[in-house]
Amino acid sequence: MYKRNDGLIKLPNLQLIDKYDRRLNYLRISITDRCNLRCTYCVSDDLHQRLPHKEILRHEEILRLVRIGARLGISKVRITGGEPLIRKGVYDFLSELTKIKGLADVSLTTNGILLRDNIEKIKSAGIKRINVSMDTLSRQKYKNITGHDMFDQVWEGIESAQREGFNPIKINVVALNGINDDELTDIAELSFSYPFHIRFIEYMPIGTSHINNTGKHLLAPEIQERIKVLGELIPVEKGINDGPAERYKFKGAQGEIGFIHALSKHFCNECNRLRLTASGKLRACLLSDSEEDLKGPLRRGCLDSELADVFLRAVSHKPHDHNLVCNQPVMVAGRMSAIGG
Repeated sequence: MYKRNDGLIKLPNLQLIDKYDRRLNYLRISITDRCNLRCTYCVSDDLHQRLPHKEILRHEEILRLVRIGARLGISKVRITGGEPLIRKGVYDFLSELTKIKGLADVSLTTNGILLRDNIEKIKSAGIKRINVSMDTLSRQKYKNITGHDMFDQVWEGIESAQREGFNPIKINVVALNGINDDELTDIAELSFSYPFHIRFIEYMPIGTSHINNTGKHLLAPEIQERIKVLGELIPVEKGINDGPAERYKFKGAQGEIGFIHALSKHFCNECNRLRLTASGKLRACLLSDSEEDLKGPLRRGCLDSELADVFLRAVSHKPHDHNLVCNQPVMVAGRMSAIGG
């Protein structure tokens, strides 16, 4: 029998450890499936797939789930979307989130459109690290990829984050043949002039985006080979809260280079992630449509202990490998904007 203590349900001393002995201490949370861009590799052709507002988890619901997760060993949280900064009340939400006991690392992923004008609010909320999605240094290509001519605004947002002392600032680059592959060296060269962490990400075919052609795949080994013209890539040791990126540094560079091998050298054996979708589903694997519903039990008034059981059930279903590397690959139907990849 779980007893109440200061309004909380005491939970047993459980940890989120799956059947392959992976300890899951990292929760990525999509707080909205809406976005102010229309990136070709992310957006679906079906505009009617957007969730009704009543189906999206409320801020107070997310905070309750994070508190439960923290008592089960979650120590790292990243807020994503869609675009999280377009959600009403997001800065008050972030402020409450960063105060949750047990969280050692709370960060934010954004497309950067609203970064410049809201950087002080983000900082005041207690966020110290941000990831910005920026797949090109060309204004025209940016418009072609995202559907909007907003490159200058995004870059100004990144510069404002640097001035405000955010560290590290990670630049997420989805590498695509025939789209931005001719810029890989120029993007990597940013690490010499800025203390940014450039992350090259292999494109993952999820949902019904405009890019689902395997011929478009540009894998990390090829990217690494191309950018070696800038010098030797020196390995950087991972920190305790680091994600799956293999980290490197050019000699004399201020910043770093990272590669996320989602396909060419998957990191399933060391994956420590759970994902809470905008609709209140808990996913143990980004590249699997298997989910456990948290919103239903939450809104039916279930106790913290019952919601903790949902976390544990999701963990028990976490696969050994994701669907794109097994013998019979399966297309992931979920939308990246709602999953919060």
